[in-house]
Amino acid sequence: MHISRPTHVTGPGRAGAVTAAIALAMALIAATGGDDEEAAAAAGPRNVIVLIGDGMGYAQIDAASLYRDGTTFGQVTVEPGAEQVERSPAQASTVYQNFPVAASVATYPRGGGYDPQAVWDSFPAVTEGFTDSAAAATALATGERTDNGRLGTDTRGDALPNLTEHAAAQGRATGVVTSVPFSHATPAGFVVHRDDRGDYHAIAHEMIHDSDIDVVMGAGDPARDADGRPLPEPDHTYLAAEDHAALLAGETPFTLVNSRDGFRDLATATETPRRVLGLAPVAATLQYERSGPDRTADGKPVAGALPYAAPANEEVPTLPEMAEAALNVLGNASEEGLFLMVEGGAIDWAGHANDLNRLIEEQTAFDDTVAAVTQWVERESSWDETLVVVTADHETGYLNGEGADPGWRPLTGEKGGLPAVSWHSTDHTGSLVPLYARGAGAERLAAAATGSDPVRGAYLDNVDIPRTVLSLWGRD
Repeated sequence: MHISRPTHVTGPGRAGAVTAAIALAMALIAATGGDDEEAAAAAGPRNVIVLIGDGMGYAQIDAASLYRDGTTFGQVTVEPGAEQVERSPAQASTVYQNFPVAASVATYPRGGGYDPQAVWDSFPAVTEGFTDSAAAATALATGERTDNGRLGTDTRGDALPNLTEHAAAQGRATGVVTSVPFSHATPAGFVVHRDDRGDYHAIAHEMIHDSDIDVVMGAGDPARDADGRPLPEPDHTYLAAEDHAALLAGETPFTLVNSRDGFRDLATATETPRRVLGLAPVAATLQYERSGPDRTADGKPVAGALPYAAPANEEVPTLPEMAEAALNVLGNASEEGLFLMVEGGAIDWAGHANDLNRLIEEQTAFDDTVAAVTQWVERESSWDETLVVVTADHETGYLNGEGADPGWRPLTGEKGGLPAVSWHSTDHTGSLVPLYARGAGAERLAAAATGSDPVRGAYLDNVDIPRTVLSLWGRD
């Protein structure tokens, strides 16, 4: 699908005040009350939108806030034993930090656990026993824990029903959107049932040919490089040649959208296809892997480089644009409502690389996406019938302030500059991650936060999120 229109391109690079989208969405929240939202909970949410920052912990959010606004929201100074906790001044700079429900989430895989006291007794404690994105996605999509590496299956390999399948069974339109390959772990965990998260071809094939999902959007175009340029030879890492050819030829159940203008058109079209596969014209990530002066010749981060030093992939859709397109398609597809999962996937990639400047870019893109979703609720729906949940699958990189280990230190910095940070891992951790929620049934998520952490306060297990949604939908 591509409708010709005048070209109007805006890059992701900007610093200074909160972006216009976030500012508008925050104003909308301030102007609306919560009484109707509480009253609507009894009927259950017609629409459920879950936004997952892959690898996003409290420090990742605040790193972006420091660069963008010079403020933080969740920073602490803690000595081992957590007997004394000094909290830095908190100032919200994202739309979701003003949501009425806030808690933390424990993210361990099957056989693991979260011990609040042990985590704050020893700085390295969270670097063991952590989940991967596949097990975390399965937990968030099905309400059941599984082994690392599995997508939507239990330890025997049996399929675990997920939220998209439950939603479809009730007549809702369903979709997944990501800033990384659409066959990657988090979107796949909400659609497929596979024992190996690395079997990208089988995962993509199942999503395209053997699922009832209505919208799939992400990166992973075999014909493009990391800068969105045509490749001399296709790279079929994430999508098999046969399935790519079938999409191009219109021989799948989906209408293919493969240009930035196409995504933008979908976001505003009065009539949209029933099912859409949006393949962003870029290799593995929308922006994270693009070339630029903040990269060495072998692709490593240049120390001290600022965000947006590299020119943006201008012909590649942004994550907010993709989310807006998906919501418009799903909103047109069913009178019964919708379920949508949106992932800021490359926050995790930046965490693995300890890549601060592009972490800030990816976190900001995710924050903008939540703002865009909030505006959609205000414009096209209401908080009486829609539940929005913002969380993470796990933390990546063990990001902390300068001087951390053996104690925890806050991130510090000024607007427009790189925050002062320290990294303590190139992998996932078992740290608690944030949860924010607003809309019909949000208070049920607050009630599920029965754990108590000496630093982060009330927390719930990640499996409690889908279990709460299913309960709101009248499903066990």
